[in-house]
Amino acid sequence: MTLNNAIISPTLDTKWWKEAVIYQIYPRSFKDSNRDGIGDLQGIISKLDYLKSLGIDAIWLNPIFESPNDDNGYDVSDYRSILADFGTMEDFDILLKGLKERGIKLILDLVFNHSSDEHFWFQESRKSRDNPYRDYYYWWPAEKGTPPYRWSWFDVESNAWKYDATTDAYYLHYFSVKQPDLNWNNPKVREELYAIMRFWLDKGIDGFRMDAFQFISKDPSFPELPNDILGNIPEIMKYYGRGPHLHDYIQEMHREVLQHYDVMTVSEGAGGSPEEALLFVDPDRKELSMAYHLEGVEIGSHVMNYGIVNYKKLYTRWDDAFKTKGWLSIFLANHDQPRMVSKFGNDSSEFRTICSKMLTTFVLTMRGTAYYFQGDELGMVNIRFDSISDYNDIDTINKYEFIKSQNGDLEGFLEEQKQASRENSRTPFQWNASPNAGFTEGKPWLKVHPNHTTINAESQENDTDSTLNYFRTLIQLRKKEPTLIYGSYTLLDEENEKVYAYLRELNGRKIVVLLNFTSQEALFSIPISVVGAKILLSNYNQKSIESNKLLPYEAAIIAIK
Repeated sequence: MTLNNAIISPTLDTKWWKEAVIYQIYPRSFKDSNRDGIGDLQGIISKLDYLKSLGIDAIWLNPIFESPNDDNGYDVSDYRSILADFGTMEDFDILLKGLKERGIKLILDLVFNHSSDEHFWFQESRKSRDNPYRDYYYWWPAEKGTPPYRWSWFDVESNAWKYDATTDAYYLHYFSVKQPDLNWNNPKVREELYAIMRFWLDKGIDGFRMDAFQFISKDPSFPELPNDILGNIPEIMKYYGRGPHLHDYIQEMHREVLQHYDVMTVSEGAGGSPEEALLFVDPDRKELSMAYHLEGVEIGSHVMNYGIVNYKKLYTRWDDAFKTKGWLSIFLANHDQPRMVSKFGNDSSEFRTICSKMLTTFVLTMRGTAYYFQGDELGMVNIRFDSISDYNDIDTINKYEFIKSQNGDLEGFLEEQKQASRENSRTPFQWNASPNAGFTEGKPWLKVHPNHTTINAESQENDTDSTLNYFRTLIQLRKKEPTLIYGSYTLLDEENEKVYAYLRELNGRKIVVLLNFTSQEALFSIPISVVGAKILLSNYNQKSIESNKLLPYEAAIIAIK
C-alpha cells in the first residue's frame, strides 16, 4: 500500500479519512455569487480550483439546509432542502460533481440533537398533547410543576425549558429557544433521521460531522441537578448528555446506515475524557470513525494563559488513550472559535505570518486527521468588534442581553468578546484588496476585516514565502510522509515552557517536530541529536539545525538519520 509513492506497512489500519486534510467552509462567509452579501454554493463552486490548489482532501460544510437562521443554520427546518440564501438543490449537485471531478470529498454538518421550532415535526408536536408528533420532542406538562432546572447555552435567562401555552407544557431546548431538542428515545424519530442520512449519502457525499451528538440520549426523568455542581459545566454536562442509550443509538445508526457506505463520521465533543471519547470510535464497537474533542480549544482566551506545559500534557494524554485503537481529530479553529493565530499565537504585524506557519505545522504534523478552518491559510485574525450592533451571533447577543438585564459590566463583556467571540472566525473570506475583500459586490452580512487590503489570497498567491504557500507545501510533505500520519507520537522536552517538541516514528523512519510557541528565542533539550540533521520544512526556510535554539515562533520538521 502506498501514500504518494511512500511504502506503508500492510499491517496498518489505513483509511482515506485518516490521511485526509479536511478544510472547513463556513458557506455564509466564503464567497457570494449573487451580490446579496451572503456566501452561497455558487460562490464555493467559483472557487473550486482554489480549493484544489490547496491540496486538501475534503471539505466540511457548515449546515446548508433550510433554516430560519436563528443560529446560522444550526436550527434546521427542512433537512432535505437547501437554504434559499445558499442556492438550490441543483447548485448542490453541481458543487458535488465539481468536487468529485477534482478528487475532493464532501462532508456535511448534521444537526440531529435538535431541529428548528419551525420544522414541520415541531409545528405538529406543539398543536396538542395527542398529536402523532408529540413525542418527537421533550415535553413537560405544567401540572407536574416546574421542570427540573436545565441550563441553556443560548437562552437569555439560561433556562432550557420554555413554556408553551398552546398545550400548557414546557419543551426542552439545550440551545436557542428556537432549537427544541429531538427525542431520540422515540424509535420513529431515529427512523426519520436515518432516512435523512441515506438521502444525502445516496447523493454521493462522503460523511458527516455530527453536531452536539453527545446530547442525543437523555434521561427523560430529568433528575434534579445537585446544588454543589451548579456553575460547574463539566459536572453539569454529565446530566445533559452522554445519556443511558447514547452508544445504543450510535451502534444502531451504524447498523442501519453507516456500514452500508464508505464514509467517515465525526462527533463534536465526543466524550468528556479520552477514555469516554474512545468508546465512540473503538472500531470493535462499530460506532463512529473519529473523535473530535473540544478540550484542546477550550483552554481560555489564549494558550499562554493556559500554559504550554499544560497544553502539551493535554494532547499527550489524549494521544496516549488512542495509541492502539481509535482515531483522533486535530484542529485549532472552527466556526465556534476565534481565529487560530489570535488564540494560540501572536497576530501582531511583526509575528502573524511566521506564527501562522508554526501553528499550521502543529495541525498538520500531529497524529490524527487534520481539520483546518477557512482563512487560516492566509493568517486571518480576530476582527475585534467594538459594538454589540456589529455582532450577528446569537451566543454573543444573548449573553450581552443577560448581562444588561443584571446591570452587569457590558463594556467589560464586549472587551472580552474581542478575543473570545466565535464571530471572529465568521468574518468574510479575504480574497483580495478590493472593497469587501472580493467576497461580495453587495453589503456583506458581517463586516469584512479592514486588514483585507494586506491579508488576502490574491496577494499571497505568487509569494513563495506566504502563509498560503507554506500551507500548500506542508500538505504535500504530509502526503509524502506516512510517518506524519500513521507514525507514533512521543512528547519530548516535556517541561519546556516555550517549546513543543515531539517525535513521530514509523517503520524506522523518525521525524522530530520543534515548535516555539513564544515571541522569544527558546532553547530545547531532547534525547535525539538534531544538529546537522536535514530539515524537511522550516517556517524560516532553514535547511539544517545548527544548535538547540529556536527563533521566535520557529517551526522545524526534521528527518532523523
